[in-house]
This record gives sequence, structure tokens and C-alpha cells, in this order.
Amino acid sequence: MLRLRGHHLVCLHFFNGEGHDRVFTENLEDVLKRVGNEDIEICRDTDDVCEKCRYRKDNKCEYDTHADEDIREMDNMALALLETETGAFTRWKDVKEKIPGIFRQWYQKQCTVCDWKKACEKNYSFNGLKN
Repeated sequence: MLRLRGHHLVCLHFFNGEGHDRVFTENLEDVLKRVGNEDIEICRDTDDVCEKCRYRKDNKCEYDTHADEDIREMDNMALALLETETGAFTRWKDVKEKIPGIFRQWYQKQCTVCDWKKACEKNYSFNGLKN
């Protein structure tokens, strides 16, 4: 079973690991291989994607000064848009079906200010939903 936090339920559909180190990218590729075949437990803190991130410290994100707080806000928005909650279980296909209906709101609030936006813009699906 995979553990994913709220914003990863949205962002993993588009993100490719660009801009991260090899260890993180290999872990991300492993998560992406598994995600379609396993149940997903929605968690509150760092998850299976964060496991190999160099910014993860004491189960928090230290990408920058306010990263952990900002990410929790992103998680909360993702969970609200996906109509689910921490502690729930889901399947990737169920999340994927909801992305087109929530993406415009997500893009306007989250993607426009995201440091990883350029990496996601290389994804055909991202650009299709954005326009």
C-alpha cells in the first residue's frame, strides 16, 4: 500500500522528477510504477514520495522557511477538491477521474505559484487541462 499526501494526489499526474537528485527521482519512478496497482492511504505528513527527498527533515518539508505550512495548505485544498480526507483509502484510477473536474481551480491557486510548474508544463496532459 502506498501512502500519499493530498497535493501528491494531484501533482503526481504531471510531475516527472525534474529538478531533483537521482535518489529522489528513482524513488518517484518507483512510486509511479506502483500507484496504479496498489491501494493508497491518504496521509497528513510526508509520504512515500517524500521518503527520499533531501528537504525532508523530521517528517516535515524544509524546502524553504514556510514550505511545510504551505504544503499543508496545498494538501488541504487537494483533499477538499477531491472530496476526501486524511486517513481515507483510495485508488489511483478514482483520483485520476476527478482531475479534469478540479484542475482549473487547482491550476489557478497552486500551479501559478509553484516552483515546479516548468517541469509539469512538459507534460501533455497538464497542458491539455490548463487550456
